[in-house]
Amino acid sequence: MNFENKLISGVFIKRYKRFFIDAQIKDKLVTAHCPNTGSMQGLLDKGNKIWLSESNNPNRKLKYTVQIIESNGSKVGVNTHLTNKIFQNALESNMIKEFDNDIKIKPEIKFGQNTRFDFLISKKNYKALIEVKNVTLKRKSKIAEFPDAITSRGAKHIDELIKASKKGYKVFIAFVIQREDCDQFTIAEDIDPEYSKLLSNAVKKKLNVLCYDCKFSSKGIKLNNKIKFKI
Repeated sequence: MNFENKLISGVFIKRYKRFFIDAQIKDKLVTAHCPNTGSMQGLLDKGNKIWLSESNNPNRKLKYTVQIIESNGSKVGVNTHLTNKIFQNALESNMIKEFDNDIKIKPEIKFGQNTRFDFLISKKNYKALIEVKNVTLKRKSKIAEFPDAITSRGAKHIDELIKASKKGYKVFIAFVIQREDCDQFTIAEDIDPEYSKLLSNAVKKKLNVLCYDCKFSSKGIKLNNKIKFKI
């Protein structure tokens, strides 16, 4: 997944009203869009280096978007709008070994009355639904965690994936860790004990969990290594 334009470096000042970040770019203070609804715990220290993209749309109210925040020397991708693009690029490039090379990929699939899953993967006599989650939290050395805030939406997706498995679908939840400094992944039980319990029970009911970290470059972000899931 490549960025539309070359990223601009700046310094993080503060986040407010959830979707706004003030940043210093050289000698000017700018307000940028923050495309992340989570708490972004551990990332919002004043003075952290950040990277922003500048929109080509002249009518856009906020011209900058926050893409990466650096914390303790590690880059962390915070734009949740890119997560599915990163994962789809990996699917199309046959990087995810759990799936065959000749699969058909359909994004944004409606399931039931009020649910959409991120991807439907299909081939002859095979169909799988995938829900993708973005991960930024790291509190312990080399251990990524999800969620960073209580997620009722995430709990709903687990329930719906189990319903889908009963209808013959293979079901997956994919945690995309937009970091390079982790070699394990776990659920943050202290932050959302209900989500932790639901996921643990769902794994026993044939929910498959995929965990991958990401690789950063000046051009973009790509899925990288499979990470061990510690349940």
